[in-house]
Amino acid sequence: MREKLVVIGNGMAGIRTVEELLDRAPDMYDIVVFGAEPFGNYNRILLSPVLAGEKKVEDIILNDDNWYSDNNIVLHKGKTVARIDRKNRKVVAADGHEEHYDRLLIATGSLPIMLPVPGRDLDGVMAFRDIADVDRMLDAAGKYKEAVVIGGGLLGLEAANGLMKKGMQVTVVHLMDVLMERQLDSEAAALLRKSLEERGMKFAMGGRTEEILGEGGRVSGVKLADGTILPAQLVVMAIGIKPNVDIARRAGIHCDRGIVVDDTMLSYDGRIYAVGECAQHRGAVYGLVAPLFEQGKVCAVHLAKKAFASSSALR
Repeated sequence: MREKLVVIGNGMAGIRTVEELLDRAPDMYDIVVFGAEPFGNYNRILLSPVLAGEKKVEDIILNDDNWYSDNNIVLHKGKTVARIDRKNRKVVAADGHEEHYDRLLIATGSLPIMLPVPGRDLDGVMAFRDIADVDRMLDAAGKYKEAVVIGGGLLGLEAANGLMKKGMQVTVVHLMDVLMERQLDSEAAALLRKSLEERGMKFAMGGRTEEILGEGGRVSGVKLADGTILPAQLVVMAIGIKPNVDIARRAGIHCDRGIVVDDTMLSYDGRIYAVGECAQHRGAVYGLVAPLFEQGKVCAVHLAKKAFASSSALR
């Protein structure tokens, strides 16, 4: 009788792990996947071209429904896992659906950081993290003219560029004096800013968001600490991410910033693994695709009960 592997999270890291496992041991597990979104696995990196109108949602799908069925994987789309019952080895979805597991893989990714300022709950204030966010941004772009993007990193600039291409007037509020300060020096950042300004993008550099203003329940502007008020009917926060570990914490799985795992991606519970942005390995959490895919490979090898040859893995 085959063991059952349940995967919480239908994103890039979790499904890459499943792909690697199928390559090594296609008949070892019955696999069940829970995905909170109503889609198959898709390339989150390509959300920006979808927003800009350069791609459609179907263009960024990595594994469609046929892939799951062809590999005998049960996919629960649009179902959020609410609880992990470690004693009875089962997961319970928000709608009450239960699945027993022999091995559990947590691949819940990350959550966008939202500024804890007054007005953050107004309609029209959002993050830029998934297809639903893109749909809301496109809807707003068709109805309104002014947008503020909080965050001048790569994701924020991609959001701002996409909204501009949809006809919105966009101001980027960035706490630092340099755009994309993690990737660029001041000279390169200045050239980037000049290029974007020539296309019509506006900037409030060194800007600290104090309050999000609203009228009738919807955002109407952003107030900065220096008193400046930027009119906006759409506010996108792109200031960073944090590991999504709430379900693991509630289950008593050891977490620090992320779910703490060993060199095989195994948590402190001997039946539960974690990969991707929710995992913390040797004190580090990762947001880049390459190390997350490497995690998936290592985890799959361990799930397949085969020795991993590379002594440098994940070091």
